[in-house]
Amino acid sequence: MRRNMLKPIAAVTGSIALAATLSACGGNSAASDDKTVTVYSADGLKGENGDGWYDQVFKDFTKKTGIKVEYVEGGSGEMVQRAAREKSNTQADVIVTLPPFIQQADGKGLLQKYTPQGADQVDGADKAADGTWTSVVNNYFGFVYNKKDLKTAPTTWDELLDGKYKNKLQYSTPGVAGDGTAVVVKAMHDFGGKKPAMDYLKKLQANNVGPSASTGKLAPKVDKGELLVANGDVQMSFAQSKTMPNLGIWFPKKAGGKPTSFALPYAGGLVKNAPHSENGKKLLDFMLSTKAQQQVSSVGGGFSARKDVKATDENAIALTKVMDGVEIFEPDWNDIDKNLQTYVEDWKSATGS
Repeated sequence: MRRNMLKPIAAVTGSIALAATLSACGGNSAASDDKTVTVYSADGLKGENGDGWYDQVFKDFTKKTGIKVEYVEGGSGEMVQRAAREKSNTQADVIVTLPPFIQQADGKGLLQKYTPQGADQVDGADKAADGTWTSVVNNYFGFVYNKKDLKTAPTTWDELLDGKYKNKLQYSTPGVAGDGTAVVVKAMHDFGGKKPAMDYLKKLQANNVGPSASTGKLAPKVDKGELLVANGDVQMSFAQSKTMPNLGIWFPKKAGGKPTSFALPYAGGLVKNAPHSENGKKLLDFMLSTKAQQQVSSVGGGFSARKDVKATDENAIALTKVMDGVEIFEPDWNDIDKNLQTYVEDWKSATGS
């Protein structure tokens, strides 16, 4: 969700990085190869050590089809903006982002209708009614804390206003990062509206280190103790905790209320005028296949997008415990998509960002 500079990553199959090929308007590039498919995605599903869900799925996909996956990672908002800039010279075949940015991509006319195999097993709320996008991995918004320096997790929003969190707290930038935007969405829900949420975030700014385009970059800082608290999401934070022993997951609540969260799925869509539409369709089908969905928890530390896939692995059991007692609400994504720019501007005004 979430990087300041878009950092193209070499295909997991070993083909060259996209630093030059995706910006080129012509010439011989990997993007012109019929046996490639290009994915623009929010971060979180690719492992730092090549052990994430994407790593496994792309490897299996290439083995089965011979199609190499070219992968570009950035913030949800950044990926949509990049695809929009390239609309007259489309480079991506598939885009995967968090809400409300997948809706934004749809609204900008960047997606074409395609219903992947297995999408009938995805809840209606987790896919577009017009068939332009479908969730491939379910996920929930959350925060992380340093378990070593904080013996118990914070519980309320108000605790974060304490002086001990000054320059020890950071969250990713709303409007740029999906998880950063989620901070505003959750605050508006928990505090009962935009104004009280912005009033709180204005107070919180006294402790905030500052903007970050990357949510994924915050967890290592929390693990090392450079930060005590940051935002994240359950799938990414859980996966990161495997190699970051001081990372704990928690969910802020309003004083006297319950800890809350909401679904923040990774949603994929086929890019309109994609250079390799058929390969993009095959990849989306593969992502929603039963085998790939069974690996969402066991490999990726997330939640299957399919209702008929019931994970019972060790990670799935641990994830159930993480979500125990958390009240799940459903944001009005249509409203958020429509008014996102206004909410971001209000946040900037409130925090002086």
